[in-house]
Formats: sequence, C-alpha cells, structure tokens
Amino acid sequence: MSDFFAAQPAGAPGGDGSGGAPPPRGPARGSRRPRPLLMAIIVVGAVVLGFSLFSGIWTDRLWFTSLGYGAVFSTLIWTRVGLFLAFGGLMAVVVGLNLWLAYRMRPMFRPHSPEQANLERYREVVTPMRRLLLVVVSLVFGVFAGMSATGRWRTFLLWRNGEEFGRNDPYFRRDIGFFVFDLPWLHFLVDFSMTVVFTALALAAVVHYLYGGIRLQSASDRFSGAAVGQLSALFGTFLLLKGVDYWLDRFDLTSQNGGLVTGMTYTRDNAVLPGKTILIFIAVICALLFFANIVRRTWLLPGVGLALFAISAVLLGGVWPGLMQRFQVKPNEADRESTYIGANIQATRNAFGIADSRSTSYAASTELSQSELADSAATTEGVRLVDPQLVSDTFEQLQQVRGYYSVPDVLDVDRYDIDGTTRDVVVAAREMNLAGIPESQKNWSNEKTVYTHGYGLIGAFGNQRNAEDEPAATGGEPVWAEENLPPNGAISESQPDGQYRAQIYFGEQSPTYSIVGKRSGGNDVELDVPTSDGDSPSGSTSTTYAGKDGVSVGNVFNKLLYATKFGDANILLSGRVNENSKILYDRSPRERVQKVAPWLTVDRDALPAVVDGKMVWLLDGYTTSDKFPQAQKRSLEEMTSDAINPRSAYATLPTDQVNYMRNAVKATVDAYDGTVTLYEWDDQDPVLKTWEKAFPGVVKPKSDIPDEVLDHMRYPEDLFKVQREMLARYHVLEPRTFYEGSDEWVVPTDPVDSRSSRKQPAYRLSVAAPGADDPVFSLTSTYVPRNRQNLASFMAVGADASDPETYGKFQILRLPGTQVPGPQQIANNFSNDTKVAAALRPFIQADANVQYGNLLTLPVGGGLLYVQPLYTERTGGDGTYPLLRFVVASFGEEVGIGATLSEALENVIESGGGDAGSDTPAPTPDEGSGSGEESGGGGGTGEQLPQDALELLQQADAKFAEADRALADGDLQGYASAVDEAKALVERALSSQG
Repeated sequence: MSDFFAAQPAGAPGGDGSGGAPPPRGPARGSRRPRPLLMAIIVVGAVVLGFSLFSGIWTDRLWFTSLGYGAVFSTLIWTRVGLFLAFGGLMAVVVGLNLWLAYRMRPMFRPHSPEQANLERYREVVTPMRRLLLVVVSLVFGVFAGMSATGRWRTFLLWRNGEEFGRNDPYFRRDIGFFVFDLPWLHFLVDFSMTVVFTALALAAVVHYLYGGIRLQSASDRFSGAAVGQLSALFGTFLLLKGVDYWLDRFDLTSQNGGLVTGMTYTRDNAVLPGKTILIFIAVICALLFFANIVRRTWLLPGVGLALFAISAVLLGGVWPGLMQRFQVKPNEADRESTYIGANIQATRNAFGIADSRSTSYAASTELSQSELADSAATTEGVRLVDPQLVSDTFEQLQQVRGYYSVPDVLDVDRYDIDGTTRDVVVAAREMNLAGIPESQKNWSNEKTVYTHGYGLIGAFGNQRNAEDEPAATGGEPVWAEENLPPNGAISESQPDGQYRAQIYFGEQSPTYSIVGKRSGGNDVELDVPTSDGDSPSGSTSTTYAGKDGVSVGNVFNKLLYATKFGDANILLSGRVNENSKILYDRSPRERVQKVAPWLTVDRDALPAVVDGKMVWLLDGYTTSDKFPQAQKRSLEEMTSDAINPRSAYATLPTDQVNYMRNAVKATVDAYDGTVTLYEWDDQDPVLKTWEKAFPGVVKPKSDIPDEVLDHMRYPEDLFKVQREMLARYHVLEPRTFYEGSDEWVVPTDPVDSRSSRKQPAYRLSVAAPGADDPVFSLTSTYVPRNRQNLASFMAVGADASDPETYGKFQILRLPGTQVPGPQQIANNFSNDTKVAAALRPFIQADANVQYGNLLTLPVGGGLLYVQPLYTERTGGDGTYPLLRFVVASFGEEVGIGATLSEALENVIESGGGDAGSDTPAPTPDEGSGSGEESGGGGGTGEQLPQDALELLQQADAKFAEADRALADGDLQGYASAVDEAKALVERALSSQG
C-alpha cells in the first residue's frame, strides 16, 4: 500500500489531476483544539464502558470456574474470539485492499465537467485523510463482520465436530449429518463471502466515482479501464459464489417449509431442483463473461448475460414451479405427492422419536359393573386427585410458616417409596420470597446477606385428603407426606438418617444474588429455621453457607467487578461484605444448566426431590435441529404451551422452528451448593455425540447416574407435548389418508377454563394399561377429532426412568367406533348434572367459590373413566385457599359424585343400574368428608349412613330446592324459612349418627 500513502503524482496540481490548487496544510483558520474537559469526559466514558464490558466477561469466567466448568467458558470465549478475528480480519483485508486498489488505479487526469467540479470539494476533504479513512472504514466493516460471525459459534462447532447419523436422505443419498452439521456452516461461508465481495464492490465503486474512474455524466467512456477491470473481477466473483449458493440451495429443499409438507414435494423435485441446477450453469457463464471483461473492457456481453440471468432466475425460480403446481400437481395432488408424503411421515416419526408408536383399537365399554370396578381397584386407588395447578395457595397458607417463604404457582408430581409402596406425591420447594419480608426489616443488608435461602420440601399424597373430624384439621386439606419446619414426615423418614439437608440456596425463586459467609471468628448471620413466632430474624436460627459454588468477593477488585455487574455500590461499600464472603447468582436450576451447556434446550419443569439426604433439582435437556431432511417443522413454543406451562421463547435456539428433538441429557442441580451435573441419556443421539466432542468431559456417562436419583427421573413434559402434537397427524401412516386429513386429531382445549383457547395440559399419574395388573407412572393426554368434541383416543407414555421396560413406551388407545364423550363434553355433563349441582348448592349459597380440578382420563373396566376433583375455597383466619370437597366421575353417560373416588364410582354404578353400590349421597359441607386417610382417591370405602339420616338429608335437600325457588320469586321470607328448616334437618341427621 506504499503508493496509496505516497505523495501525489508529479504534473497533477492538487494531486488529483483536476488542475486545482493544492489543498491547504495544517488546521483551518479559526479551528480550536479540543477542550481538556471534553477530552477527559471522552476518556472516562471509554474507561467506564471498557470496564463494564470487561466485568461482564471476567465475572462469567469466575462463575464458570467456581462450578468447575472453566473449560466450557474457555471453549466458548476462544471460539468466538477466533471467529471474530478470522471473519472480521477477512472483511477488513478485502475491503482495505479494494479501497487501496481503487485509489491507486484512479485516472491521473480527468476532463473538466460540472460533475467533476462538484466532486472536487469532496476530494479536497478526503485526500488529506485518506490513510485514516482507509484504516477506519476497513476496521468498522471488519468489526461488524466479526461480531456477526461470533454468533455462529454453534454452527462452527457442529461443523467441526459433526458425527454421522448412519442414515441417508432419500433424494441426494447423503448422510443426514451433512444436512444437520455441514450444510448450515457451508451456507454461512458462502453468504459471508458474498457479503464481503458485495461490500468491497460497492466501496470500490464509490472510490472510483469520487476520483473520476466512473463518470456518470460523461457522453462516452463513463468507466475507466481500471474501474472496469476491478468491478468486473468483483462481479464475476460474486456470481461464482451465487452459483455455489444455488448448489447448496438444492439440499435445502429437503427441509424447506411451506406447502403440503416440509421437505421435497413433486414441484420442488421436478421444477425447483432442476431450475436451481440450470441457474448454477447460468451463474458460472455470467461470471466468465465478467472475467473476460477484465480484458475486453466493454459492458455489453456481461450486461446481456446479467439480464438473462435475472430473467432466468424469475422464470426458473417462480414461474415454472408455479405453473407446474397449478396445472400438473393440483388436479392430481394426492397421487403426485403420495411418495413425498410417505417420506415425510417416515422422517418425521424418526426425527421426533415416535417411530415405534402404534395405536391400538380400543372398543371402550360404556357401562361399569361392581365386579369390573373391583377388578380395577389397583388402578383407581392410586388416582391422583390433588391438582398441582390449584393447591399452590393451600400449600402456601398451611405450610408457608413465615411470610418470607413461598411455593410456585404450579406444583410438581413426584413419587416416593413410602413403607414399601411407591406413592404419587405432589411436591413444592419452600423458597425464599423477598417480597414477604416485613417492611421494618427491608434493607440491603437483610435482603442480600440475611434472607438468603429457602428451606425444605413440602409434599402431599396425591390421592388423599384430611377429614373434618381429625384433630386440628379442616376437611379437604391435603394429607402431608412432608411438612413443617424443620421438615418432617414420610419423605424425611425414607432418608438414610431420617432427615436431609434442607437449605435451598439455589432454586426457581431465589433472589437475584446473595452474599454469604461470615467474618473469621464472627457469628452466623444468615436466617435459617424459624424457631418462634414472629417474623423477626431473632426468632430463627442462623447459619453460614459452606457450599462449593460462589465467587469470592473478599478483595476490592472482585467487589468492584460485581458492583459494576449488578449496578449496586453496596457490594463495594458495605461492611457486611468481608474477607470470607461469596456471592451467589444465576441461581435458577434451569438457568444454571442452560449456562454450563448452552447447546442444550432445557425443559422448563424443574422437579425438586429429596435424594440421599439432600435436596436436588432434576431437569431434562434437549438437542434440536431444523435441518433434518423431510421431517416436518413446527414451532417449539406453540407445541409446548398449554394451560399449566406456557413457555416463553427459547433463548438458546437460533430458530423456534424445529424438526428434530431428542431428550439427550438429564441434569441435576444441588439445591444447597449449586453443583450442576449432566448425565448422558440418549447415547445414540449424533447431535449429543457432536457436542460431547466440542465440550469433552462436560457430560457424564449414563451409567454414572445414582440409583437414588434415577428413581425420581421422569419422562420430560416438553418432549411429550411435542410428540403428542406430532402424533395428532403422524399417527396416520398411509399417505392418501394423511393427505385427506380424514383421521386427524387435535389436543382438546382445557375444559377447566372454557374461556381460554389453551390446550389441555398433560397430566402425570399412575395408569394401568388394559389387561395389566399394576399401574405405571405415566404422562397422559387425550385427543379429539378435528372440529369435533367426542374422544378420538387416549395416550400415555411410561414416565418412570428407573423402569426401562415401560419408560418411553407409548400406549395409544384409539376409539374406532364407540362414541365416548370428550373432555369438554364431560365437563359440561359435570356442570349440568343434578347430583353435582345438589352437592355444590350449599357452598354456592354460602358464596363459596367452586373450582374444578384437573380432568383426568384413564382406562378402567374395558372403558375410559373420567375423574375430576372439586374444590371450594375456604376463607378464614389463615387466608383463602382451596379445599378438596368432592370427586366427580363419569363412565359412559353416567355421572357420579362422592367424598372419595370410591363413593363417586359407586354412585356411577348406581346411576347406571349396575350392581348395587353404596347408597351414600355426596356429603354436604356440614356432613364431613370421610375418615382420615381412608378418604383417599380410591382406598376409602366410606361408612354407609343410617336410613333415617338419609331420609332427613333428602328432606333437607328438598327444602334447599324450595329455598331456591322462593329466592327466584323474590320471596325473601319464604327463602329464609326454608333455609332454616333445611339446616334443622341437617342437624337432626348429624345427631342421629351419634
């Protein structure tokens, strides 16, 4: 570049051949030096910005190192730095070289013209600072290009470490790994190269125009020979790259969305594919014409070639495929697309792990007898009636203990071995809630150094409730499997020493950051287990965190780093931050797993579990792709959103559209010390193998999973939702039936909230397959036909990871001819049933809010049984929270209600005229609700009321009905009289039972 920086040629006044005076040297008259204050502000601003960027990067390094994942950080940072330097440097060099060439090849003399006279003013400004402009322009474009490239670290690492799938696509006969790992990176290289060449071409054209190499107002010779040569070379290179881009686009047809199915179709195979092949040759011919123009230096042939190329792109890329689709495919679309639909069905089922799923015809019975009920006792007695979506307030009111603890809005379902029996348990972690701190205690020291962690697990048996006659109990409250502080119950008793480490420093609701650790020889200051009444820390024991995770902030430099990171000067100034202090942050289990394995998509549902004397969080991680050939693409966010678990956007995915998904990893996060452990789960997944090569040692072998942890691992909820969405269409294996859509299913809307359009959630409960003796912990869902409400099928998948015989095995019961009501119809039946209305009337009259729980479906007695718990809100000194009052059941067309599932089923049999069942009516609020733990989901039989009590209750029910009629007629005196008589009858009925 020495010529560029050299003095202007001799004989060219002004150094530009224009004949003008030389540009003035030195600063212009009247210019001022920058003020010292302004310079100081600029320097300080640059230092602050630089330190802020540095603090973000360095604190990330400290965080990864504290967890033992420093190698992950190193791989990420050096990969990004390498991409930035390589691609930013390439852009800077190419742009700088072409700017230098354009200036060096400028014409020495230019004819005088108004255009050149106008440009002369700009040349006078640009020429003296050409060195600075060359450097600045090159660096600016290089920085932007490098920053763009850093976002491609996933694409680069997948290409560099890509494994083979061992299976070829049906059209190009290439291994699927080429499409998933290689093709995205090759596309990036070509697209980036085209951007570099186009940028260089545009900037070179600007320089040629500025210095007279391009003269738009000239009557002849508008381009100098040097300009023609340089621009022709760049145009030719761009067209060659466009030809390579067309070659890669051919492979993209296997994952192109839109139209009938994702992937290759008749039109794409017979029009688009050959069209792109033709365009490759046209692009190469046009490129050769431009290269020849370097010597010929006439735009005629390149211009004609470029025009023909543009016309060909329109005709071959749009018109021809459109005409073929309209006149050749549409009239016979089912036949034309049959082969491609078949390939799409097979690829989709393979890509989403549903290739082995098969539906079984299930001629569901609509009548249930006493003997069939007895045979199904093992299925019904464990039915989970406690609704995780409704009982959050109940858990919080009864087990919160202090206002600064809270539980999630939606709870989880786990299973524990209690006295030799595996029981479904609804669980929640008791986490710290800073909003609940008393106002008098709210200050930085308390919020950041005292109220640092939650404490213990809360658990309730899924199929039981308390009875009203139990001491200190209100009817309908959960039967606790784990309660109080310090925690105690069946879960604690199942641990090796009868207790577990209960502090929760890392949880879903943990504070943004906490500073832990005491001064040497000082007292513990972190609030631990409450020991007396009152919300003051003095009413609790204190502790000091002693876990592995946490970054030391005992020195001034780290304090300054984190004060900058969190924008909080107290970290630097507070005396509570001492030489032994650690800072805990990024504490959500999902966030921690996502951060140490940024190539995973993590399931939103984190399960708290007590395992081997400690609390851990269990999570699932997925590998995904949108490049699996022929597999159908769908929105991951849409497929995983339902009434319980609406999902926000996936921050780790380059696209929300996916057509491949595997549960590749299961993870644990220690609730006390934050340790993250990743275990290989799908060891046959090529995507996981690729990432294991990129990040060696991060994922442990599947064989390392402790048995105690495996017992609590479950089938992931998001994966099940994705698979049920795909099976709604892809249970059909015959292409013509698939095309017609005559057997398409949909997930029903949530019947509990008829005003919402969200799908019915997937439910975790123990279900026995038809003909099986023992229930299996499962994830379940239902389907209805599109645009209809009756039930189409029932689906369940084995969810117990410790049972390889059932885990991941799909059970799809298809109802081919029997007209079984769907969830929405059943919900309507429940709300309109007279027995249900009579049972709820006293609560409604007392202005109690009635809430319908999860509507469960399970195969029983050769048919399908619907079960739904009914809750009423209790209002009192302890607050408002729902209580389980009734269980409603439906089999066929019959509806039954009772205090327990057993009573409800007896009521169903009685209503259907089957074998004699219990004559016990559904209890009213004043009658009680069973007897202790025997009033569970199906284990309780209930005592039969005496005949005289039944008669009195029937009379009371009639009086309540009379009161309703009086109230409707506006007869308030008659209403009050009838209610008083009804209450008297109820009291007589209760007295008759002793």
